[in-house]
Amino acid sequence: MNAPLFFIPGWCLGRGPLNTAVDALNGQFFDLPGYRETPLIDDFTAATDAIASALPAGATLAGWSIGAQLALAVAARHPEKVGKLVLVAGTASFVQRDGWPHAMPQATLAEFTTAVAADAAGMLPRFVGGFNRGDSRAKDVTRELLALADPLPDDAVLASGLRWLRDVDLRDAAGQVKVPTLLLHGGADPLMPPAAAQALTALIPGAWLEIFADCAHAPFLSRPDEFITSVRNFLHD
Repeated sequence: MNAPLFFIPGWCLGRGPLNTAVDALNGQFFDLPGYRETPLIDDFTAATDAIASALPAGATLAGWSIGAQLALAVAARHPEKVGKLVLVAGTASFVQRDGWPHAMPQATLAEFTTAVAADAAGMLPRFVGGFNRGDSRAKDVTRELLALADPLPDDAVLASGLRWLRDVDLRDAAGQVKVPTLLLHGGADPLMPPAAAQALTALIPGAWLEIFADCAHAPFLSRPDEFITSVRNFLHD
């Protein structure tokens, strides 16, 4: 019997876009802090520990985008809780830092944060369309994501996640991960460049990277059959 699978969604969109894939994998969700019924936790490390406290020992933990960062941090800080790790469109640092060029310039994230604070609902279509650029199914995937997205959380919740994207650097944590790890990444992801996935894979001992060609930031919608097959094969290894 496989260990239970838990999936952490990405920023802003919630679990809706992931429902079909997670259901097909018989998985469950851990919502980001502040989403649905989950209390807001501003501190990233405290949020990591809260997820770990609710996770059964030896579980498979997966995450998308910022959810992948949380999943990575849980596996590094609480190795007894995670038996396998799946990182979808993950990165060690969302913004550029010394020695980490594979990311968004910090000034660009600051501009985006200002736009979200001014009009989060108006920003959403631009955000989703932007991170699907380069996908061979860009228009369809953008339309699906917007239709499936959960209701927007409060402004304070969105702002908290953006602070994490600005501040969190998991390069050291990645080297502490000791469990089998699969990274799934779009080869045309403009938000988390494939070079970030390659660099993160090199930091995690024994990690395996699978890149989906002509796919951007949401492989579970752009390449659903391939995505589910890849995760399922990893779970059964």
